[in-house]
Amino acid sequence: MKRGLFLMALVCLMYVGARAQRPFVTKAALDGLYTMSMSRMLDTIAVRSNFRIVYEQEMVEGFSISDHFNQENVKEVLARMCKEHNLHYWVASDQVIYIIRKPEDVHRLMKLNRSVSPETQSTVPAAGIPASIGVSTPLKPEVLEAVEQETAVVGSRKPIRLTGRIVDRKTGESLPSAIIRVSNTTISTTANLDGYFTLLRVPSDTCRLEVNYIGYQPEMLQLNKDNVQQELIIGLFPSIRMLTEVVITDKKGEGVMSVDKRRVSVLQISPARLEELPNIGEKDILRSFQLMPGVSGSNESSSGAYVRGGTPDQNLVLFDGFTVYQVDHLYGFFSAFNSNAVKDVTLYKGGFSAKYGGRLSSVTDITGKEGNSKESNIAGDLSLLSANIFLEKPVNEKSTLLLAYRRSYQGPLYDKIFNKFNSTTATTTRTGGGNTGAPGGPPGGGFGGSGGPTVTVPSSYFYDLNAKYTYAPDQRNRFSWSIYQGNDNLDNSRDMNLPSFIGGGGGLSTTDKTTYGNLGSSFKWSSKWSSKLYSNTLISYSTYHSDRDNSVTATIQDEEGNEQEINNGTFEKNRLRDFSLKSDWELQANEKYKILFGAFASRQNVSYENGQNDTSKLIDQHTKALTTGMYAELELNPTVDFQLKPGIRNTYYDQTGKLYLEPRLSATYTLTDKFTLKASGGRFYQFANRVIREDILSGSRDFWVLANGDAIPVSSANHYIAGFSYETGKFLLDVEAYYKELDNLSEYSQRTTGNPRQRTLGLEEHFYSGSGYSKGLEVMLQKTRGKYTGWISYTLADATNHFDAYGGDFFASQDTRHELKLVNMYRLGKWNFSATWIFATGKPYTAPLTSYTIDDLSGNSHTYLSISDKNALRMPAYHRLDAAVTYDFIKVDSRKTGSIGFSLFNIYNRSNVWYKQYSIINNQVVTSNVNYLSFTPNLTLSLKWK
Repeated sequence: MKRGLFLMALVCLMYVGARAQRPFVTKAALDGLYTMSMSRMLDTIAVRSNFRIVYEQEMVEGFSISDHFNQENVKEVLARMCKEHNLHYWVASDQVIYIIRKPEDVHRLMKLNRSVSPETQSTVPAAGIPASIGVSTPLKPEVLEAVEQETAVVGSRKPIRLTGRIVDRKTGESLPSAIIRVSNTTISTTANLDGYFTLLRVPSDTCRLEVNYIGYQPEMLQLNKDNVQQELIIGLFPSIRMLTEVVITDKKGEGVMSVDKRRVSVLQISPARLEELPNIGEKDILRSFQLMPGVSGSNESSSGAYVRGGTPDQNLVLFDGFTVYQVDHLYGFFSAFNSNAVKDVTLYKGGFSAKYGGRLSSVTDITGKEGNSKESNIAGDLSLLSANIFLEKPVNEKSTLLLAYRRSYQGPLYDKIFNKFNSTTATTTRTGGGNTGAPGGPPGGGFGGSGGPTVTVPSSYFYDLNAKYTYAPDQRNRFSWSIYQGNDNLDNSRDMNLPSFIGGGGGLSTTDKTTYGNLGSSFKWSSKWSSKLYSNTLISYSTYHSDRDNSVTATIQDEEGNEQEINNGTFEKNRLRDFSLKSDWELQANEKYKILFGAFASRQNVSYENGQNDTSKLIDQHTKALTTGMYAELELNPTVDFQLKPGIRNTYYDQTGKLYLEPRLSATYTLTDKFTLKASGGRFYQFANRVIREDILSGSRDFWVLANGDAIPVSSANHYIAGFSYETGKFLLDVEAYYKELDNLSEYSQRTTGNPRQRTLGLEEHFYSGSGYSKGLEVMLQKTRGKYTGWISYTLADATNHFDAYGGDFFASQDTRHELKLVNMYRLGKWNFSATWIFATGKPYTAPLTSYTIDDLSGNSHTYLSISDKNALRMPAYHRLDAAVTYDFIKVDSRKTGSIGFSLFNIYNRSNVWYKQYSIINNQVVTSNVNYLSFTPNLTLSLKWK
């Protein structure tokens, strides 16, 4: 026993000091690309170094090597190879190398090696040696020649061409934008919208492919002489919802969202994992982007993207190729997209490809699911705010169908949330007779007593419907028909008691009914003409509608008890119709460049009507415009480390009769496998705008109009972006700086003219044009691997506009100087825990400072407001804490899978101000703070039946 312990201790000491006492000394080196099993790589090292290597076959079974060496010493190669597979090597006194996992392995392998004949061939165990023992020896010349031929530098073989498609292994869905890379090389490509890819000049049919897609487990595929002769179909497993009986090793899961370090200003999201993030009540695609740098996270009232100082209408939103003009549900608190019907979402924050146009700021490209081609699925989500049902099934071997429907409903929590949402805090500014006062007041104040405002809970709901049919007659053609419809019906009518100090009191009844939504459809033909040429041709139709009844009935009671009723109101209708045709082509000319080109045409029809008291039409606009053009972009790879993408887009707009040239350029340079530099720039034009009507008394309202080159000019922007990414095994640091020049921005105001008593009312429209700029710095540190993941992001930004009509420079309404976001996620078995904290400095706003009354020569009194400078005041700072916990449950017998989640929104009940509302009553300015949501819990149940 003592002897055994002594021997074990001696072996451990020998292991610790092995390299120092008996070094592995050789001048042999490896050069070129090697792709083979680990056992054959050990043979190679033995041949090149003239050393004998002993190992257990079980220890290296399943391990493969795919690496490129540049005259590297075989000692360093062996050390790196062992480290990557959690192994060690030990050099004995007779210069035999043993591959081991722990010190005890040395004694066992040495004992077995003694019975091996010196003439034993490298891959054939000697008599009496178990088949599980491998011996690599360089002694026989014929063995040396055979191994040299087998392990020759594969880069000298004839390159091959690979084509294939990346799909979800469980459903057969294509996975667009998946990254395919040849291991340990710089040869890589990105799958297109239908999951197809082409790799040219792959060095050998023994290489290994690495495939990565956000929300899925990375996959490795070992090439061989058989699979390279056919089109590859590579299936990926989702990184969650795995059965507990299935154990997948050597895979790394991807996070919910990520920054694409290979492209400039690109964010990607995994819709299947959105429930891991805290939410108000819905898995929200667009709102989740607000947790990333450069996208404002303090806009609870809009799930539209405020990207780098831009407004939501400056963000092009595409769903299956057609434009979605209304991206909000329910006062802007939810996005208009059902996450169960979405497969892939990519946000381009700036400097985007020449393929996209018509917007100044950013692009959100959403691809809908095609449907499961292998089996039928029925899934449902039920929360305290909405119900959601989802169906996908294979119609036959060549086609699939997908249906998804979501509708909100009013329950106790729903009513509680929107009662809080509509609660106001008002303080009165007594400004009669020219006296001044400060508007607004701290949250929690009010008129006091029973004279405070009373608010009626709104009666409202939303719904959206998705349907998609996909038909693939063969491997080269795919046809799909996609339909989306979303609608909101909002009744925000309310009553307010006037305080007694305003005359003798009275009441204010406000009717505020709005319906709005989007209907869109597209028919797409995707064709793979050859391994190098691919096309997407699409016909689409999209409509947007908005109808609003905003009328007020005021009952004022004087001190004698006499009542006077005043009626006033407006009725607005906005319609936009968009019929489009476009064709996108990709040509993979060779391994150094790809050509993207296409053409497009769009016919838009926009109308806007504004009526007074439902009797007179004050504005009746109808505008049509034709937009046509073409684009081309070149993806150049002059060297393995440098990628350059010059592009050009040329657009003809018939309202102005002009051509608009938009040059684009982006570049990335990989200094090391961890450090990447990137930059981009370009010019961008926008022809359809959602102008904002700044109305101090009733809040900001907006509607879509088309540029006409006169009162509404064509807007333009220049983007300049630069940054870098640094990625280690578990962390990603991404830094980008940007500067945007903006020109021909539009703002809008209305002025009522005439006398209502004489029925001579009119409405003057005033469009103001200006310019501006937006600049900023974005920093994100993300932990991408492990049970605990998340990120810290910080944005320093400045958005400034210049309008002569407003006296020059002023902060844009969406300006947020500092924004900090902390996102934390932890997975423990079937439990997911998450917490997010957002901080943002307050946004600017304009307010009435005083009111005064002037009597004209006829003795009539007129009340006027004294307004602050444009956006001269700031809201209080915004911050909130959210948290969520989700439990995944799986029942194999009944084939039901699902989860249950509990979320807490605004945990410490911060009163964040949405906007300020003003009314003039008897020459008094009444100011109300309309706050965002207070503390809100939510419970969500998700089930899937197969």
